[in-house]
Amino acid sequence: MLQIRVIAPGEYSDRISELLCEDPAVSNVTVYRGASMKPEGDVIEADIAREGANEVIDALRELDIHRFGTIHLGQVPIWISEKGLEAERVTPGASADAVVWAEVTQKAYDDSEFNWIFASFMVLATLLAAIAIVLDSSILLIGAMVLGPEFGAVAALGVALVRRRMTLLGRALLTLVGGFTLSIVATTIAALIARGLGWVTETDVTEARPDTAFIYTPDKWSFIVAVVAGVAGVLSLTSSRLGGLSGVFISVTTIPAAGNVALGLAFGLREEIVGSSLQLVVNLSGMAVAGWMTLAVQQVIWTRVSAYRARLLAGREPGHRWQREP
Repeated sequence: MLQIRVIAPGEYSDRISELLCEDPAVSNVTVYRGASMKPEGDVIEADIAREGANEVIDALRELDIHRFGTIHLGQVPIWISEKGLEAERVTPGASADAVVWAEVTQKAYDDSEFNWIFASFMVLATLLAAIAIVLDSSILLIGAMVLGPEFGAVAALGVALVRRRMTLLGRALLTLVGGFTLSIVATTIAALIARGLGWVTETDVTEARPDTAFIYTPDKWSFIVAVVAGVAGVLSLTSSRLGGLSGVFISVTTIPAAGNVALGLAFGLREEIVGSSLQLVVNLSGMAVAGWMTLAVQQVIWTRVSAYRARLLAGREPGHRWQREP
């Protein structure tokens, strides 16, 4: 269940209230006349089944509410309502499967912003990965992979392509390129300092590393794992039941590959640089393609669900309670 709150000029209130009250996916509607001071107007709140949210948001956008006021959408963690249960029951689709595009797009913009926090986590994760490689420690490597924040920007690439948001596409690409460039440069500098102090030698990087050798030896399985992880990651982001996202971070060797590139640069090891760079490109490409395909399939499915719901609404008589077909 979601709660939608609309702040709009008073002249829009009746149309908004009518729109919400007539939609079977909406279970409760409350109007506060003159409650908003900035912008001046009314506040309308409603509870809505998650699987019916896209159509309501699109209808509100058609009224240009987002230009004159605000549309808020939030998750209701706990709700007890027979009317709410009825709204979910009669709305086509399943709540856990529903993709609320406004929510997904907002998260894509947030996660693809290149800011201090993103850059810091990228640098710290890559530094930790480099230490893990030197020590040949799979435990440290897993920690570095979980710490890396790059998946949000990778997923944003798919959202941008599916929703045709070229600004978001450019933002995500710049964030990924900038994040990996900064983290590799910072880790290379740290590796040069460690080399100068004698803490790390070339042998530490080139000797047999059974637990971390996969980082610079990409193969078909690297791409397959990236694809599987990309699908799982996008499903975790779009579903109301989050879970498994940490598993995606642990599965894909983007951060470790960046750490190994930095070590290769510090010691002038061409094989390490080339192999790890290829691993990085393969993994990022696999996740990006898988994310885009997953979102494209979800869009097709929910477009059909929306069309089915529209047909049910069109055939519904005023005051009639309709049910979805078994």
